[in-house]
Amino acid sequence: MKWLLVMAAFFGLSGVVLGAFGAHGLKGRLTESLLSAFETGVQYQFYHALALLALVLLYRFQPSELLIYSGWTMVAGVLLFSGSLYLLSLTGMKWLGPVTPVGGILLITGWLLLMVTAVKEAMS
Repeated sequence: MKWLLVMAAFFGLSGVVLGAFGAHGLKGRLTESLLSAFETGVQYQFYHALALLALVLLYRFQPSELLIYSGWTMVAGVLLFSGSLYLLSLTGMKWLGPVTPVGGILLITGWLLLMVTAVKEAMS
């Protein structure tokens, strides 16, 4: 769980940097569509930085292997989802397009694992 806290902090920190870079460094350099894709990557990275932080805190009160799996699945999802959007926006490499949904599925799976944990706790 300590490394999930590190990843939460990294995603939050780099999200601020990338958000500022997108707003100030990329405006006018990218098409609206590519800039929008970049901003979507930043938003989802931030959402999941906060989710990881919540998972770490929740784990301290209710340790569960599923929470660990949920966290690492979200980390992989952010790397693939947001990372592919950043690279697609900055490089125009269209072959990255299919990577984004794989990242999205991992993000969904991370939330599903959190929900399963919550249901198991509610039923016990």
